This record gives sequence, C-alpha cells and structure tokens, in this order.
Amino acid sequence: MTADLVLRNVTLPTGRRADIVVANGIVRHVGAPVRAGETIDCRGYTCLPGAVDMHVHMRGGVQAEKEDWHTGTMSAVAGGVTVVVDQPNTIPPITTPELLRERIREAEKQAVCGFAVNAGVLPDADLAGMRDAGAMAFGETFAAPSSYGEGLDAETLKELLAHIHALGGLATVHAEEVSDRAPETLAEHDSARSGAGEARAVRAVSDLAPAGMRVHFCHLSTAASVRAARGTVEATPHHLFLSRAMFDPDDTRARVNPPLRDEETRRELWSCWDAIDVVASDHAPHTLSEKAVPFKNAPSGIPGVETMVPLLMAAVLRGRITLASVIEKTSWRPAAILGIPRAGFEPGDRADFALYPDEITRIDASCLHAKCGWSPFEGLDAVFPEEVVVGGARACACGDLREACPAWYPGQGYLSLQDK
Repeated sequence: MTADLVLRNVTLPTGRRADIVVANGIVRHVGAPVRAGETIDCRGYTCLPGAVDMHVHMRGGVQAEKEDWHTGTMSAVAGGVTVVVDQPNTIPPITTPELLRERIREAEKQAVCGFAVNAGVLPDADLAGMRDAGAMAFGETFAAPSSYGEGLDAETLKELLAHIHALGGLATVHAEEVSDRAPETLAEHDSARSGAGEARAVRAVSDLAPAGMRVHFCHLSTAASVRAARGTVEATPHHLFLSRAMFDPDDTRARVNPPLRDEETRRELWSCWDAIDVVASDHAPHTLSEKAVPFKNAPSGIPGVETMVPLLMAAVLRGRITLASVIEKTSWRPAAILGIPRAGFEPGDRADFALYPDEITRIDASCLHAKCGWSPFEGLDAVFPEEVVVGGARACACGDLREACPAWYPGQGYLSLQDK
C-alpha cells in the first residue's frame, strides 16, 4: 500500500494504539505500519479528528479589515478546526445564487481549510436557487435582529420555515427576544436580550416549524433554552466559559448576542452538557477601534474560532468533561447534522486531525491569528494543537501554516443535482 502520510502510534478512542495510513485525503488503513512519504509520531499527543465549526462569520469583502477568509481560516486551523461554515449576514447579505457563488469563489481563493457557506433567509431571498447553487444550510435565520441580521416577524418566519422544509433544507435559527432600549452596560444588555426571552423564542420557533423539519438552534445561552428546543442545539465557548462578572460593566469587548449571562446561569448551562449537540464558536470579530466606543454604540460579536477546541481540551485535562464528548460535539455531530463526510479513525473517513499535547497553557491574544488581534478569553486555560492535518496534508505545525488545503463542501441540494 502506498501512502501520502502515516500518523504513527495514535491512541484511538478505544484505547488501542495503531498507525493511521492516509492517501488522497482519506484514511485508507488503521493498524500495522506502512511506508509513506511523510510520517508524524503521535506518541505523547492526543489525536482528535478535525473540528467542524458550523457557525463562523469570516467577514471579508467590505469588512475585510475585521477578518478575511485567509486570516479567519488560518486561525481556525491553528485551533484544530478543519472545516468552517460561514453565515450569510454579510454585506450585502447572501440572498441570491449569484451572491452565494461569489462568496464561494472568494473563499476558494483565500481559505486554507475546508469551508461551506449558508444561505440568507429573508422574504425576497431565492432559497431554491441558493440550495441548487450549493448552500450548506439556511441561516442564521434571525428570529430577532442582530449584527447585520434582520429580525423576522412570526408570520414571515413561519412561511420561510415551511419553504425551507419543502426544499429539504436545514434551518439554523438565532432565537432571541429584544427590547427597544439601548443598553449601556453588560448587565443591561443581558436584560435587553434576556435568557427567559431566549427560551420563549426557542419555544415559539419550535412551534412555528413544520413537523419533521430539521431545525438547529444557534448559540443557546441558558439551560432553559436548551431544554425548550425541539431540534439540535448549539452552545458557544463564550457562554460556557465567560460570564459578565468577569469583565468591567461597560467593557464592549464582552458585548455579544446573545449576551454573556451571570455566573449562575453560566454554570447551569454546563449542567446541560450532555443535551448540547454541538459546540460552535460564533466567531464574529470586530476591530478594537470599533469596540472602543460607548457601550450603547458598540457592535456585538467576538472572535473565537481558534480558541474553541483548546478551551475544551483544557477542560478535558482538568477532568471536567470527557474527550469522547468533545470529539462528538466539535467534529462528528456537526458533520452528521450538515451531511458532510466525518473525520476520524476508520477507513474512508476524512483525513483531518489535530494533535494536542498534555500540557495546559494560557491564551495570549498576541499569539493568535485572527486579524482583529484580541480575544475575550485572554488568560484562560487552553491546550493548543501542535500539529494539524487537513485533507491528508500537514497544514499547521506549532501555530505556523505549512500548507493551504481549501475544499468546498456544498450542501445536499447541490449534491443531489449532481447525481441526476
């Protein structure tokens, strides 16, 4: 057997140690060693399948000062994420097949890892056309307004969900209730977009969705919201690891939608760990100059794709969560929800891996790759990968990019058309 790469001495989730043989971006064999053009010795490392971050905002275009596909995906790979799913609330929003294809072309030129692009959900959006053009999913669908996202009223949302269901699509939903007043502190922001309102919005969307529809709830921030959801559930590292008490009351860097909650609510969210299907970053960077304004005028959103898995891996080493649950929530479950090939340890799996040392460090924003240059997780415990393999190639070593391995993952509607 010829191989492009062999990962030697990998400790598999079963506890067995074996070599993983990779050729043409796919796992070909797991077991005895073979010769290869390149090898990586995995002794002393924890080998995880590459993460799928199904909720990122890669900016680019007129927002390239905040982030672009190159810096955003480089940041992803440095954090062990090998596939990202971009949200459509860009400027302009992605509402037509032409805009979707333009976004995909932009990513193909700049991305250094796998990517997919979602379709925008607005009354005038060409949903069927974007499905056929390769949209991965529909949304973030905004049940309440957020940064660059227009909130939909209940009747419009019901009609659009029915349309998406008829197309066989997956709807990803941003569910909140929002008051009209402009908050001037983190506590007021929490109150204006309350956890109780989020749970009510989740129940309302669950009731509006047609029976049997695939609905995925983005960035749920409270235990009550997780329990209220009928569909798959996503939580973010910032709602799991950060509370507003960790910041000054008017620190705009901690402003995000849904808001950071109080410490008790944060701890209660952890109590729902087993019910959370997916951990995704909601990577939504803004520059420090954009954040350096009065709180009521500051944009909501924080960077996080590079720190997502490292934060979770530190929690594994601390004994808080299991390694198996991290693999499931960051890699296998999002791949299954999206319908893309999973990365893993069996022949035929996608050959995306990240190797993590058994050593906890602290997050230092100056060492991260996001263009915005800051992190709300500064100083928190993390375990960053030392090697990352994307598509069967060594893409990153000790935080430095070695090889770009872009790959577009189209949605099931596009793939069905190609089979005809």
